[in-house]
Amino acid sequence: MPPELPPETAPEPPPLPAALLRVWPVIGAGAAGFCCATIAAFAIPGLESWRPVSVAGLGVGVLGTTIFLVQREAARRGARGAQSGLEHE
Repeated sequence: MPPELPPETAPEPPPLPAALLRVWPVIGAGAAGFCCATIAAFAIPGLESWRPVSVAGLGVGVLGTTIFLVQREAARRGARGAQSGLEHE
C-alpha cells in the first residue's frame, strides 16, 4: 500500500475538458433513448414488458432534469444551499 501524502502536498487533479462539462448532450441522449424505447414498447407487441421501465425512465429523466435546473438557478442566484459547479452550459 503506497504511503498517504499529507493534504498540503497532495497533487491537484487536472480540470475536466469543457466537452465533459456540457450536460445538455447527455440529457438529450438519455431522453432520446428512453423516448425510442417507449415508442418501441407501445408500438411492438412483443416489447410490452418494456412499458413500465421505459415510462419510469422518462419520468426519472424529467425529475432529474428538473432538479438540475432548480439547483443551477439557485447557484446562479447565490443561494446558500445550492450546489457548486453547475455554471457550465
